Amino acid sequence: MHQFDYSFLDNGMIPAGLFNIATDIYSLRTMASERKEQFAEIFTGLEEIAKVQSIKSSNAIEGILTTDERINAIVRQNSAPLNHNEQEIAGYRDALAQIHTDYKNIRFSEADILRLHSIMLNIAGYSYGGKYKEEDNAIIEIDNFGQRRIRFSPTRAADTAKAMEQMVLAYQDASNNPNINQLLLIPCVILDFLCIHPFRDGNGRISRLLSLLLLYKNGFDAGKYISFEEQINRRKGYYYEALRASSTGWHDNQSDYAPFIMEFLVTLYMCYKELDKRFAVIGSKKVTKQARIEATVLNSLTPVSKAEIGRILPDVSATTIEAVLGKMVKAGQIRKVGAGRNVRYIRF
Repeated sequence: MHQFDYSFLDNGMIPAGLFNIATDIYSLRTMASERKEQFAEIFTGLEEIAKVQSIKSSNAIEGILTTDERINAIVRQNSAPLNHNEQEIAGYRDALAQIHTDYKNIRFSEADILRLHSIMLNIAGYSYGGKYKEEDNAIIEIDNFGQRRIRFSPTRAADTAKAMEQMVLAYQDASNNPNINQLLLIPCVILDFLCIHPFRDGNGRISRLLSLLLLYKNGFDAGKYISFEEQINRRKGYYYEALRASSTGWHDNQSDYAPFIMEFLVTLYMCYKELDKRFAVIGSKKVTKQARIEATVLNSLTPVSKAEIGRILPDVSATTIEAVLGKMVKAGQIRKVGAGRNVRYIRF
């Protein structure tokens, strides 16, 4: 069985690239924290938009899809799920809500990991929600010729409970070590979770929820305001290549965590940079109100409503927002999605 030991992070031999990007993330985190204290309303608006993006993207990575209109309705609980995919999406919504509202009280423990998995699969009605896999599973990939092959064989079902116990204990031990950088530790334990692949279904989505949980608990909350899951989806090819590189030799304790650590940090860095870029426009009172409205819509990855724009730009009147949106629609910059009170706007 793989030996879970993160003490290698305490030897001071961190590659320069990892050290440099971690340093940049710490600097961006400080800047974001200062802004959040000054502009709480803006961050609240960004959080609402990021929530929709996170739920949409984390499910999309797994091929679980529905329309943007339905995503918005499900996230805001204005409509019950209409099909199986929407039940899965609603389950992720509920599990993500737990992390957002109660991350301080959620432990990185087997019990809480199982509970999150149960919440995520509850609406879909799976009997195996909150339970470790009972049969061995495998990561299958399909090549360009349509041929399937096993890309990775996770921990055997019979060994899963023991592996999860050891992973959690190793993380707890390392998290109490002041000489270990927690930002480098988090992707190591997420990689190990993915290599164990402890559940029959939902491992990828749970890994992303656990990523957010550990980041939030360590003060890295950019994923609340710029979707961490959306960044993974946009960099999906790089993500899976890093996962492949770092999982090679994992069973024999010969794996190299560095590729996955780097990709994880790049994803988080992109969140902070996107937050910085977006805030530089919408948080500046020196930029015209029209420019700020335009930037808010054009920078959004999912449709936004007038009300959402108003929450992000609390000093801009509803009349001004409506007028600018009308001009943008006529100019062909954006299009309307939905009708009536459910109208939202998205760039072409």
